[in-house]
Amino acid sequence: MNILERLENGLVIGDGGFVFSLEKRGYVKAGPWTPEATVEHPEAVRQLHREFLRAGSDVMQTFTFYASEDKLQNRGNDAAKNYGVRDINDAACKLAKEVANEGNGLVAGGVCQTPTYLSGLGKTKVQEEFHKQTEVFKANGVDFMIAEYFEHVEEIVWAIEILKKMNVPVAANMCINSEGDLHGTDAGECAVKMANAGADIVGVNCHFDPFVSLQTISTMKVALDNAGLTPFLMCQPLGYLTPDVEKQGFIDLPEFPFSLEPRVCTRWEMQKFARQAWELGVRYIGGCCGTEPYHIRAIAEELSKEHGRMPLGSEKHGSWGADLKMHTKPWVRKRANREYWENLTPATGRPESPSCSCPENWGVTAGSKELLQDF
Repeated sequence: MNILERLENGLVIGDGGFVFSLEKRGYVKAGPWTPEATVEHPEAVRQLHREFLRAGSDVMQTFTFYASEDKLQNRGNDAAKNYGVRDINDAACKLAKEVANEGNGLVAGGVCQTPTYLSGLGKTKVQEEFHKQTEVFKANGVDFMIAEYFEHVEEIVWAIEILKKMNVPVAANMCINSEGDLHGTDAGECAVKMANAGADIVGVNCHFDPFVSLQTISTMKVALDNAGLTPFLMCQPLGYLTPDVEKQGFIDLPEFPFSLEPRVCTRWEMQKFARQAWELGVRYIGGCCGTEPYHIRAIAEELSKEHGRMPLGSEKHGSWGADLKMHTKPWVRKRANREYWENLTPATGRPESPSCSCPENWGVTAGSKELLQDF
């Protein structure tokens, strides 16, 4: 079944974050966040795909985040500059397909926002960047496309127009909250514009935590219903809790990107998110930056009945801590139940740490050379 048939029949579980996970492992450079690891260290990318597959993912999304030609130009003077958009995206497709074939998974190609758009070079130039990428995805026969991590609805509509020419289903995700995009377009209107542009699946990814993201999905759903539009809903949020961020998301946090660990969602919070997402009508549920395989496993376990199976990774993980019954300490054995973990309020373990931060709120990224020189 293709992605739309699977969604029609029930739940599709996405994968998690690659750039943050591989940066922590020493394969991605923070700053440019570009995915030349597909050609430099394919074994690392392949292994992460496999971990998400084992955790319950139905989709292997190509590791092509920020792999547009204009973004790849900003990688520093190292060996990575030897690889272009075709090399990186072609390798990413082959890795994703290899692992997808190991578990009846689907392969999704991915594109995201471009420096060309922020530079104000116009629709033709921006769509040229998307076209260069889609040529590689078409050649590799991906099952569907995902346009993700867009802050401006105008740009994602331009992306959808190019992706629709591939004659495969298209998912469209913006990294916005309920306030809307960075040009002031309401989140509901963003959803309507994406659907009217031809997106079969509409939603959000990145920048905000699972529960903030569901608020945005709720706003989108109301607008789509009012417009008589019925795309499938998709949510792939951060694996971090960000109740204190504003419109531009977690990139404004003082902890971004190297001190976010105290904000990591627990597996139980991801289960709570998964249940709320399903009840809201979201049928494509996954994660983005900070989302590790055990988070995806938590989603798959919580929705195992809806999904029709338990993930392979659950072989070593009893539901709601059930395997703790084998622990040698009696007080730990008492934690082998849902009530304990569902009602726990975890401590950070960091003396004098505030509960929330004061985001810097630099404001909306403008299209100036000064602000874009390191984009």
